[in-house]
Amino acid sequence: MAVPTYDCFIEPVLRFLAQHLDGVAAKEAHEAAAAALGISDEEKQELLPSGAQPIYKNRAGWAHDRLKRAGLSSSPRRGTWKITKEGLQFLASHPEAFSSQVSTQLAMGNSNVRLRQPSENIRDSSQQHGSLSTTDSSATSPVSSPVASPDDRLGEALKELRQAAETELLELLGNASPSFFETIVLDLLHKMGYGTSRSDLQRVGGAGDGGIDGVISLDRLGLEKVYIQAKRWQGSVGMPELQAFYGALAGHKARKGVFIATSTYTAQATDFAKSVEGMVLIDGQRLASLMVDHEVGVSSRVLRIPKIDSDYFDEEAA
Repeated sequence: MAVPTYDCFIEPVLRFLAQHLDGVAAKEAHEAAAAALGISDEEKQELLPSGAQPIYKNRAGWAHDRLKRAGLSSSPRRGTWKITKEGLQFLASHPEAFSSQVSTQLAMGNSNVRLRQPSENIRDSSQQHGSLSTTDSSATSPVSSPVASPDDRLGEALKELRQAAETELLELLGNASPSFFETIVLDLLHKMGYGTSRSDLQRVGGAGDGGIDGVISLDRLGLEKVYIQAKRWQGSVGMPELQAFYGALAGHKARKGVFIATSTYTAQATDFAKSVEGMVLIDGQRLASLMVDHEVGVSSRVLRIPKIDSDYFDEEAA
């Protein structure tokens, strides 16, 4: 028997998490799901084509990714999976084994179950997360269409992998210490080309920092500087926080400032930033996207995709 597809892992993973309300190590969930699905020791040895990971662990991981995006589970810290209140409610409403339709809906997100997008993961923690809602069942994604071309399927798969990476980055950033988060931000800005060397980016956050967490020297003499405020934020950042940052910039006689937060900004805050000169806002979604683009805390692998070299054969025709 081949290792089941990842949609088959969704129910055993969720029901196992329901037995461990305080959270459980991901590797324990892998094994529990494998046992529930009757995966043999021999099948556990089967690896992905890349050889990087056993197939059953990879598929259990994707099942948990779907549960997280639906708001039914979470990763309170790296390597730990935990069911959410919504996950318990979902199981209470589905006491019997999941139908294939429910599993497929959770896996594909193209029918009655709407998967939560990464940007929704950074809302105020006081708001309810992960509620399930209905969507147009005709809105199937190209990756699930039997008539999609290989290029379409590859493009959708890459997009999905990126979204999953950004979601996990936001979770990791939310659990990082304030000092480490400030270091991450400076590492990113250096990768983006700010500062002639990494030593030109200094972390100054701490007691009495005046709202400034980092400083970038744009030239070797330090004549031109950019001031940074980097905050792990649960709710939307409002105008008062930006006004305080603007005041701190004025205190340093600074002309350029970047405010980076793991959440979103209110409309009033965005309007305020536009009304003053030299202030840039980066929200959590853009931060995660930039980290993926510049490979900060992220690694990538090269795919060799064959394509016919038409110029080579044109020479024969000539």
